[in-house]
Amino acid sequence: MDISEIVINAILDRFTASRENLIPILHAVQGAVGYLVPTALTRVAAYLGLSESEVRGVATFYARFRFKPIGKHCLRVCRGTACHVKGADEVLAELEKKLGIKPGEMTPDGAYSLDTEACFGSCALAPVVVVDGRVAGRVTPSGVGELLRESPLES
Repeated sequence: MDISEIVINAILDRFTASRENLIPILHAVQGAVGYLVPTALTRVAAYLGLSESEVRGVATFYARFRFKPIGKHCLRVCRGTACHVKGADEVLAELEKKLGIKPGEMTPDGAYSLDTEACFGSCALAPVVVVDGRVAGRVTPSGVGELLRESPLES
């Protein structure tokens, strides 16, 4: 039994075996493990008396669930209309260049992951990059280096 299985079992012990707990359980597993490991989907399905395809269907429906590990530091670029108009594509291109990865990828050393999101709802601050949960607004391609230096990314 590996560590993720021990963690998953401990999480399941906190919930009753009811279908209504599926999403809270998935959130708890992702919060503890970092993403939804395949064994988690199998264990959750068995615990709740659901098929694995039902659990996977719910998990894949919601964009917040991840199925692969993310970097120690996570950068997410808004792709909403306001951010797009104000240059989010150029900001994303600069992040890709500096980090050497594309959205949905993680640097080989596991330090950074890069992703995009449809909209953060921070349109007045466009373009927006969320770094480890902290909103950075009015980011420019020339400011990406500064954003990385000022963030906890180099710690």
